[in-house]
Amino acid sequence: MCTYATYQCEVSGSGKSAVGWFSVTRATVYLDHPVHAFAEHTVNIDLAAPDHGPAARVAVELHPDSVLDFLTTVARAVLDVPADISGLGDTELKRLTQLVEGA
Repeated sequence: MCTYATYQCEVSGSGKSAVGWFSVTRATVYLDHPVHAFAEHTVNIDLAAPDHGPAARVAVELHPDSVLDFLTTVARAVLDVPADISGLGDTELKRLTQLVEGA
């Protein structure tokens, strides 16, 4: 059964698709049936530039078991550099530290 629970946030970065590099402005995340991955359900992450049409999109389907390790790894990568390089403040760094320590 699908819940259609979809979450979005603004992001700032770049993605690469078949049409080349483009600025990414929105992330959409939901748990649903995958299009390509071999699993009944996956966490689907779309990084997109909606103003540039459907081709300006990078899609990822992750097995739910992989999501915690992925998020923890991303947090560790940011935490392992000096704050002046990451540009994150104390509040954001504390949130990331809690994620890593809770994993």
